[in-house]
Amino acid sequence: MATSPSKNKGPGKSGLIAENKKAAFDYFFEERHECGMVLEGWEVKAVREGKVQLTDGYVVIRNKEMFIIGCLINPLKTASTHVNPEAARTRKLLLKRDEIDRLTSKVEQKGFTLVPINLHWKTGFIKCEVALAKGKAEHDKRDTIKDREGKREVERAMKSRNR
Repeated sequence: MATSPSKNKGPGKSGLIAENKKAAFDYFFEERHECGMVLEGWEVKAVREGKVQLTDGYVVIRNKEMFIIGCLINPLKTASTHVNPEAARTRKLLLKRDEIDRLTSKVEQKGFTLVPINLHWKTGFIKCEVALAKGKAEHDKRDTIKDREGKREVERAMKSRNR
């Protein structure tokens, strides 16, 4: 008995497959878009098993089409013998033409880039959330670290106070 993709969502069963936490540290997100992905069968099986890494991924626009580069989907050991799986292959992203045109004009502006934020399940399909982002300067990154450490200290103080 086969399970439907919407019920079998991988290890966490939450809908989130993989997240690019490094992108939030390196970039300010201006806008977010949800894209479909063109995947092969072995890739979908590997994604269900959680064999995905988005950290080094980025998005390019070529010939009015969007592609994700650097997203690693590691093949399972049980991959078919007639398929030659390539972990770092370029994958096409699906988005409406007018949205791609608008993003193209924004990316051509200085400082903007397209970054994959996460992969998630939506009604049985694998979707990629892409952000139009602007790079952070070094002092902005230091501010992010300082804020994070401040929150940790407050949490520790509250935890020890409640004991």
